[in-house]
Amino acid sequence: MKNILVVFTGGTFSMMLDEKTGGAVPRFSGKELLRKIPEAKKLAKITCYDFGKYPGPHMTPELMFKLSQTIKKIISKKKFDGVIVTHGTDTLEETAYLLDLTIKTEIPIVVIGSIKNSSEQDWDGPQNLIDAIYICLNQNCKNLGVLVCLNGEINAASEVTKIYTEQIDGFRSLDFGALGFVQNEKIILNRSPRKLETINTKKIITNVDLLTVYAGMDEKFFKYSADSKTKGLVVEALGVGNVPPAAFKGIKYVIEKNIPVVLVSRCPAGETLDIYGYPGAGKWLNKIGVIFADYLNGQKARIKLMLALGMTKDSEKLKKIFS
Repeated sequence: MKNILVVFTGGTFSMMLDEKTGGAVPRFSGKELLRKIPEAKKLAKITCYDFGKYPGPHMTPELMFKLSQTIKKIISKKKFDGVIVTHGTDTLEETAYLLDLTIKTEIPIVVIGSIKNSSEQDWDGPQNLIDAIYICLNQNCKNLGVLVCLNGEINAASEVTKIYTEQIDGFRSLDFGALGFVQNEKIILNRSPRKLETINTKKIITNVDLLTVYAGMDEKFFKYSADSKTKGLVVEALGVGNVPPAAFKGIKYVIEKNIPVVLVSRCPAGETLDIYGYPGAGKWLNKIGVIFADYLNGQKARIKLMLALGMTKDSEKLKKIFS
């Protein structure tokens, strides 16, 4: 039987209904969860590691980076055929993307979660775990970077995002579609991830802000961010990458403080481009040194900037990392 490492971090997967609060709270350890899913041990030799019982909103970039270091340490000491990480869905895509950028290995790493908790009849955690095991057992799933699998759909960590609040098929790759599916215990792959990259940093700079642009936005939040000593700023711009004139002044203020600014779109799909030339548009933003982040969304661009700043503060090198 093949060896698979399962790292439990908490999330709804580990939760059950609490009588006092009337809501779902973390309850089970990894070993307790595996006892509820006996078929998992029939498919592979499972090594269980309890990283914590964190709800998704309790995960921080520091914890994500620690998780990456923990996984790298474990797989360097013992041969595994795959790694599965259970995680709260609220921040799952950020953790998965950080792992994707920081762990270089040929074996599959699959991040899963659960929309339903263990007190609900349609608890989806067990099936997501079983699907992830089948992914780890499949030779064609090697060298695909970190994968995300919920509801039988396989997505690249660099492309997937959560689009529904509580539907079991709530994760999608809006720009390029799923990599494949788990169907009747078989893996069906349609394509490879669009981009695979690694940022070799020994530290993460977490003091990075994220601002969403809105109609009529002025410069005050940009100035506040710069004056509060942020190390970097990600801006979710309008459309293809444009901002109101007053917001442009705020971004220029940040740039003049030698703080890198990365631009994404607040639209759920599509890339950022400098195709407009009116005041506040992409041409002007590009001219003052704003970094365009391709197809990344805001939360992923922030993760990437935090890791990139762990390597360099040079604006040209940062631009190259994002291009």
